[in-house]
Amino acid sequence: MSAATPGYGNLGPQQVLAALDAVGLRGDGRILQLNSYENRVFQLFLEDGRAVVAKFYRPGRWSDAQILEEHAFALELAEAEVPVVPPLELDDAGREAGLRLQGEPPTLATLDVHRFAVALRCAGREPELDAPGALESIGRFIGRLHVVGRRRPFRYRQRLDARRDGGRALALLVEGGFVTPAELPPWRAVAAQAVALAAAAFDAMAPLATLRLHGDCHIGNLLWRRDGEPGTPHVVDLDDALQGPAVQDLWMLVSGDAPTMARQLDRLLAGYEQFSDFDDRERALIEPLRTLRMLRHSAWLAERWGDPTFPLNFPFFGGAAYWSEQTAQLREQVEAMRSAAH
Repeated sequence: MSAATPGYGNLGPQQVLAALDAVGLRGDGRILQLNSYENRVFQLFLEDGRAVVAKFYRPGRWSDAQILEEHAFALELAEAEVPVVPPLELDDAGREAGLRLQGEPPTLATLDVHRFAVALRCAGREPELDAPGALESIGRFIGRLHVVGRRRPFRYRQRLDARRDGGRALALLVEGGFVTPAELPPWRAVAAQAVALAAAAFDAMAPLATLRLHGDCHIGNLLWRRDGEPGTPHVVDLDDALQGPAVQDLWMLVSGDAPTMARQLDRLLAGYEQFSDFDDRERALIEPLRTLRMLRHSAWLAERWGDPTFPLNFPFFGGAAYWSEQTAQLREQVEAMRSAAH
């Protein structure tokens, strides 16, 4: 385990074990770092036989209020028997004078410079979306999640805003000098056009109902647990939870050409609408949302480039070939959004 990442200080195995010990969770010494780009996540085995996952939050990404609101949403979902893995209630074991606990119940701990939360380990596998009944089952799960999400809005978590989010991504990439000089003029022109079309698509939907969402509901963020056929989807992390339209939690689960995506979305909605209503106009937001995700992904890589994990895992980012490909893909998105608007 490396402690070289900026903001994580000397977060090695001993510090992780000491942090959990401070909140009454004594590890037996077995610890494994799990894959995570944004945070630092560890699986630990406790002396009482349980296995837990500890997440140490990236400094500066979320405020305490935003994290606690995410935790409260997870606890509310668990109370409603929606299959999520909520954070554990933490105790002050009296072993560390600098420990600070927050939340009702306390679920967020701060020790030295590190903020962390702990949850029970939940085993599972990635869903097979083409398995019979899989999309319908996932749709039912998201529908149940959205029933709870509609009860009240987020106060502190981010709100999806096409014009603001796209504009911020474009500005960061241009002003930060991340786009190679030869590729900058065509990329900037098509990116600005894409943001304008995405924002116009959202404007055309006004007033648009929003709710508390998972926010990043793609296949890699779902766990399939085999307790029936085809199984039960779970989510173990709400780190990207936000306020936005319902389709944000659905569109990343469909792929292919337009007719194929429409059929897949119909299957998702066959399950979803057993629990939640869906405004069919939101289908028109799929390509705008895909466009925003492309721009925000490039901006995310740029923001994190000082973290040595990112150049190591995304060596393709930032070169002329990358920006040429992004320009071509954004042109395709512009055409797709124009077609969807007519």
